[in-house]
Amino acid sequence: MNTNDAIHQRSDVTEQLAVSPKKEIPRLKSGELMQHKREVEIDHEGRIYRLRITQLNKLILTA
Repeated sequence: MNTNDAIHQRSDVTEQLAVSPKKEIPRLKSGELMQHKREVEIDHEGRIYRLRITQLNKLILTA
């Protein structure tokens, strides 16, 4: 593969990325997720995780 081939191949990939539909990631407000509490439990496939808001207003997820 020469330099021109590499440049064309790279531009093809760039075009594909530009045309690919962007997957939308759901966005939740933390207050809605936390149900206006400081701590919630999340059951994920039978394992319980705890999501809590710290004193510094950060989110921590623990198993």
